[in-house]
Parts: sequence; structure tokens; C-alpha cells
Amino acid sequence: MDKVMSNRLVAALYVLPALLLLLVLVYIPIVLTGYYGLMQWDGIGAMTFIGLDNYARLLQDGTFWQSANHTFLLALFSALSLIGYLMIALVLSGKIKGANLFRKIYLIPMLLSSVAIAQLWLKIYHPSNGVLNTFLEAIGFSNPPAWLAEPSLVLYALFVPILWQYAGFYILIYYAALKNIPESLVEAARIDGASPWQIAFRIKLPLITEVIKVTVVLAVVGSLKYFDLIYVMTDGGPNGSSEVMASYMYRQAFRSFDFGYGSAVGFFLLLICLLVTWLLRKATASKDTIQYS
Repeated sequence: MDKVMSNRLVAALYVLPALLLLLVLVYIPIVLTGYYGLMQWDGIGAMTFIGLDNYARLLQDGTFWQSANHTFLLALFSALSLIGYLMIALVLSGKIKGANLFRKIYLIPMLLSSVAIAQLWLKIYHPSNGVLNTFLEAIGFSNPPAWLAEPSLVLYALFVPILWQYAGFYILIYYAALKNIPESLVEAARIDGASPWQIAFRIKLPLITEVIKVTVVLAVVGSLKYFDLIYVMTDGGPNGSSEVMASYMYRQAFRSFDFGYGSAVGFFLLLICLLVTWLLRKATASKDTIQYS
């Protein structure tokens, strides 16, 4: 009995530093954010308790809901992009020539910071001497658009570098999962006459279903709180056309010095992330017994 208690104490001492860090860096800030959301505060002076007024204001704020629409659109594109990443991983996991080189190429964005990626794509999208418009002019487009200045185009122009930034991460996850499938199963399917498409969609994909579910949650929730690249490239402009919830929260708190309302936006964003995560987990929950036809 004493030995069991001693082992538990040692285990608790090992876990305690991580728990303290989690408490200080995650849970306490969450509680404080919810608390500040109940206040009228400029970040410097005295706080005034106003109850749920900030949250009522948020529900009637058209600019916030516009940024929310942009955020959910990014989440949708991120989820759909996983299909392309999965297809690339399926190809790379096969015995193709140059697979090692392609794996390294797809991992390059993971080595760059968001600011570096933003600067790179700002050069590509430059309206007068950017790589993209120079190419379009070379093939006959006389008046290519200013990609980051057109309200109807800027959001979709931003989606490209954002999805490119995380492509290597998800391809690597899928590749590792596919490589973990026993080769004997694939060989048995080949002997039975299965085509490459049948092997991919009837053997490999069902075996990595749980990995796919995790990546869907990561992609969607990560998109809901995305901030940095949009902030560097457009700062939410022009006229809020690329504003997302995280950048709107930053603007309210650190530009308008309305920390109470900014905290309310941040806390509401947290609730949305928790709700979406719960819904995705419910929608993709596995039964105890899975039967394949």
C-alpha cells in the first residue's frame, strides 16, 4: 500500500509542472477573458461592470458577423483541402519515382514562419511586378486584377497561401498513417486482383479513418482561430473584406482600446471553437463495432 501511494506521489510530482503551466498559460487567461468581457475597459483605466452588454452588442454587430462568415468560409475550404492532401499522400506512399524529393518539397512551408510566408505571397500578388500578374500578362491578360485590393477576390487570394502553409503538415500525417498499414494487407489485395483504386479506397482509407477524423477537427478549429498571415498580408482589409474573428478581436482590443468588447469577442470565439469541436466529434464518432461491406 505504501509503495502504491509512493508511486502515485512520484507520478503527481512529474505531472505537476505541466499542470501548473497549463493552469497559468491556458485556464486562468480563459477565465480572465470571460471576466473582462463583462466589463467596459480601455486596458488602462478603471473597469466598469456592464454585465452582458458586450455580448448583446456582439450579437448585433454586423462587422463581427461578416468576419464570422469569412472565418467559417476559411474553415470550409480548409476541410475540403484535406481531400487534396490525402490524395497526394496516397500517391507519395506508393512506390513512385522521386517520392522522397516530393515529400521534402511539400514540407518546405512548415520550415517558414507565417511572416516569411506572408512576405513571399505579397511579392507574388504584387499588382504591378508580382510573379502572378507578370505571368498572366505574358499569356495575354492585359489587365490582371490587384488580388489583395479587390474586395471580391482578397479572401480567396488569402486562402491559397494559408492552405499552402499547412499542406505539408497534413500530408505528413496522412503519409505516416498510410505507411503504418501492414504491407501484407496490400499484397493480399493485389494477389486477389484488386486495382490501385480499390486498394486505396477500400483498404487504405478505411484503416486510417480515425486519423482523418482528427485532421478534420484540427483543420476546422485551427481555421476558426486563424490570425497571423491575414494580419500581415491585409490587416483585414480592404474595408473588412478579409477580416476574420481573430483579427476583429485584435482590432477591437488593441486598435480601438475596447478591451472589454475585444475580450467578449475572444470568449465568444472560444465558445464557437468548443461547440464546433463537440459537433465534429459527435458527427464522426465511431461505433464500438465497425463492419465493412
